[in-house]
Amino acid sequence: MGWAIALHGGAGDIPVDLPNDKRAPREATLRRCLDLGVAALTANRSPLDVVELVVRELENCPHFNAGRGSVLTTDGTVEMEASIMDGTTKRCGAVSGLTTVVNPISLARIVMEKTPHIYLAFDGAEAFAREQGLETRDQSYFITEQNIERLKQAKEANRVQIDYTQPQPVKEQVPTSSEGDSQIGTVGCIAVDGNGNLATATSTGGLVNKMVGRIGDTPVIGAGTYANTICAISATGKGESIIRNTIARDVAALMEYRGLSVKEAADLVIANAPEGTVGLVAVTDKGDVAMTFNTTGMFRACATENGHSEISIW
Repeated sequence: MGWAIALHGGAGDIPVDLPNDKRAPREATLRRCLDLGVAALTANRSPLDVVELVVRELENCPHFNAGRGSVLTTDGTVEMEASIMDGTTKRCGAVSGLTTVVNPISLARIVMEKTPHIYLAFDGAEAFAREQGLETRDQSYFITEQNIERLKQAKEANRVQIDYTQPQPVKEQVPTSSEGDSQIGTVGCIAVDGNGNLATATSTGGLVNKMVGRIGDTPVIGAGTYANTICAISATGKGESIIRNTIARDVAALMEYRGLSVKEAADLVIANAPEGTVGLVAVTDKGDVAMTFNTTGMFRACATENGHSEISIW
């Protein structure tokens, strides 16, 4: 038994020739956030503190689809969502439809700790954030030029795009530099301390060109986020697929009821999900880590007390 941490920055059709100016900042952010999480764990911060801390940092990075980098709805607005869960107590909190909250994951934790509820959304969640003194910003803070371009591409293709979907080739279309960029991805972090306490946190801006009011898997406990005394999971990909297949809970259930290892459980669940739609990171109370996906790639990183450390995309 020992501490372990894993995080992801989204899964999808990530091109293997992703330009370095697109790849390097994301890898650097993953490395910085991994180091931050490891330092917190080794300083005996609780796993719940660690996953919130790491996801806050990822939300503050415009290169990923959460917080400041959130993709846009069909109306050109942001609607962010997040959830957090403590494995020991199964206490959890979730939020959706946020338009001004800088760190949705922190609001999710406050919902867990300071209300009798699990899930708050839209105007009620925004009002609660202001009441609790969380930092808020005008929507212009969240809307980046890259995401304006991504929305334009999605509208032209008349589709809702999963994280990292590449623009469809059009013979008459001259490729633009933005087409070499992958769609930014949902973020998540899972952690276990040396005593086997587990926690998970996930945050996202959703899908490019999603309908206003659409809610994905990220705040749905058991779909995109789940933790108990055995394991913690954070999923990424197409929310509709993750919800239909209860991805996170299925991994935990296979371990709990069939005795599968975390890798066996994650591989089985991902293999049975629609191809090209899902990725996840999972960790056990013993410190075993799995990072599995059926997409082209998944931005991911992990570290364990035994000295293993990894940052990967494909």
